[in-house]
Amino acid sequence: MFKGVKPISYGGREVLPLVEGGKGVSASNHASSGAWAAADGIGTVSAVNADSYDPEGRIVPQVYHALTRRERHEELVQYAIDGAVAQVQRAHEIAGGRGAININVLWEMGGAQRVLEGTLERTRGLVAGVTCGAGMPYRLSEIAATYGVYYLPIISSARAFRALWKRAYSKVPEWLGAVVYEDPWLAGGHNGLSNAEDPLQPQDPYPRVRELRATMREGGISDDVPIVMAGGVWNLQEWEHWIDNPELGQIAFQFGTRPLLTRESPIPEEWKQRLMTLEEGDVLLHRFSPTGFYSSAVRNPFLRALEARSKRQIAFTKEPIGDHEFQLDVGVGGKKNFWVTRGDLLHAREWFAQGYTESLKTPDETLIFVEPDDKMQIRKDQADCMGCLSQCSFSAWADNEKNSTGRLADPRSFCIQKTLQDIAHGGPVENNLMFAGHAAFRFKNDPFYSNGFVPTVKQLVERIQTGA
Repeated sequence: MFKGVKPISYGGREVLPLVEGGKGVSASNHASSGAWAAADGIGTVSAVNADSYDPEGRIVPQVYHALTRRERHEELVQYAIDGAVAQVQRAHEIAGGRGAININVLWEMGGAQRVLEGTLERTRGLVAGVTCGAGMPYRLSEIAATYGVYYLPIISSARAFRALWKRAYSKVPEWLGAVVYEDPWLAGGHNGLSNAEDPLQPQDPYPRVRELRATMREGGISDDVPIVMAGGVWNLQEWEHWIDNPELGQIAFQFGTRPLLTRESPIPEEWKQRLMTLEEGDVLLHRFSPTGFYSSAVRNPFLRALEARSKRQIAFTKEPIGDHEFQLDVGVGGKKNFWVTRGDLLHAREWFAQGYTESLKTPDETLIFVEPDDKMQIRKDQADCMGCLSQCSFSAWADNEKNSTGRLADPRSFCIQKTLQDIAHGGPVENNLMFAGHAAFRFKNDPFYSNGFVPTVKQLVERIQTGA
């Protein structure tokens, strides 16, 4: 029989050690996070370009009117703060004083510090903690301490936490609410794979988390400070040996994928139905994101088109050097200023004959071949950039004085803000980025979801507590 989980102390109250994963742009909002907290867990409002509302309760469309990227970035920051505040306030009302409400931010989102500070200033007393990943958020602890909330860094290795602890977090240890270990091979969304790790060789999370706890102990951090296991967690029976394990100390569990398929989940019905059809292997760990990070999403036509775009790629030189002795005579508007290998010239002619008659340069001295309409759309999306990331490889935006990475914009990537906003608000799931964890295929065969059953958040949390 499953021995179950015991409540933990968090935010001045006892809560279940069950955390709702905060899922990006409008995929987890007040409805899901408030319900999760009402079920005595820790609900997580995504503070990444969250929806805000007009006086009648209708979602305010995030329309950008400014002409320059810098001015549009200012609009985005204000949208983000207003949306996060609205979501927190509504989640707090739904929770009714039970559980706890966290907010989730990405350190690599544009204006991250301003958004976080602006949100916490206007939600004093409503937010228990801030989870933050996608980068090395050294200033997270300082900001959290200023507003009297916990900070929960999202890391994928003991090494990353050690760097954060030594440089910054050790100065305010009393506000460290938990450390979220996010499995970089199994979690949905952006993943924390380092250059030293092989994306095709997953590692067992247990020794990595054990090493993380040892690192925390070296810093004098109590075993009562939870490590939150995130990524690949489906049912707790499979993790029972982690519970009350003296090697690991206090463990909590984060669920990111399963809360997508609940009645309170704000994602569109088409997205929910698609989750029920996934097979094992349908979620791809890829590196097309303009953040430069690996990320995991459903390998739908949107991702397959990005894969194909990168495959239609050849290297070039500006002078005939070595094997690059053939002038490229297709796909460059008639200009013959690129030198390629004979094999790549043949590939380019083949793609040209298939309708990929336009070429675009990448920052890596290569060309990709696309259809004319795709080229126009890529250029438009790059021009419409509103600085949603601190650095964007797709548009070459950077959140600095020059508003530029100093590199050529990369047409092999895509506008992540555009596609995440579209899928979250009813756009076609096959033609947008559809984030999901690698365990999402389990929806199809889990008897809990048989006959198309979609639980409430309360029913899901109760089910999780049984171990199933």
